[in-house]
Amino acid sequence: MALHALETDPEYLNLQTEMVWMQQSVREQSKRIAVIFEGRDTAGKGGAIMRFVRFLNPRHYRIVALSKPTEIEKGQWYFQRYMHVLPNPGEMVFFDRSWYNRAVVEPVMGFCTQEQYKLFIKQVTQVENMLIEDGIILIKLWFSIDIEEQKRRIEERKINPLKQWKLSTVDMQAQYRWDDFTEYKERMFETTATTESPWIVIRGNIKHVARKEAMRFVLNAIDYKNKGKTGERLYPDPEIVSVLVSARENSSS
Repeated sequence: MALHALETDPEYLNLQTEMVWMQQSVREQSKRIAVIFEGRDTAGKGGAIMRFVRFLNPRHYRIVALSKPTEIEKGQWYFQRYMHVLPNPGEMVFFDRSWYNRAVVEPVMGFCTQEQYKLFIKQVTQVENMLIEDGIILIKLWFSIDIEEQKRRIEERKINPLKQWKLSTVDMQAQYRWDDFTEYKERMFETTATTESPWIVIRGNIKHVARKEAMRFVLNAIDYKNKGKTGERLYPDPEIVSVLVSARENSSS
């Protein structure tokens, strides 16, 4: 569904109205919201963010999509550059990929060592717990697609001049390394889906459905003035959205 079509879709407009109300309350109450958008290449992360922010006040949100680290950043503590872009009071930050690059993409593509990967896995839940304890509302979304849908989207990027800029080295390896990505994704869920910071898995083969359900989840998770007054359903469809806490976490609780 094209962006202009979504702007004439009453369901989408109701959800976006709720998003505007939520942003106003975040601003008035000095809340700090961080929403992470993760998933395989072509899963629809960037497009989902565009739907989230379509009518928001640009003064009070940021989209963070960091490029590869500089030589100086490579020598820093891995999380250091992400600390600089966390939300300020009254602000929402949408991460188009995040520190979780080190959980899946980097080890699969050889962009980090196994020692660096293991240190990340050891530290990440500790870091997230500190952010949450300090009052940041952290939501981790994983957009899930199947191998056939990814192949179709990659082929579209190759021929569509408006999307060719999205093609990357990782995109071109995504199909060939599908099983490797799956292995590290499952490891990530097992080690980082905690009670305090679960993964929200969204079935993303149908883009416009996934984006609306992702919006519903975030809206449902945050209290704000006028919540639900559009009459729109805010509770996400359990056939599309699932909250994942690892079996390891459950067994220790």
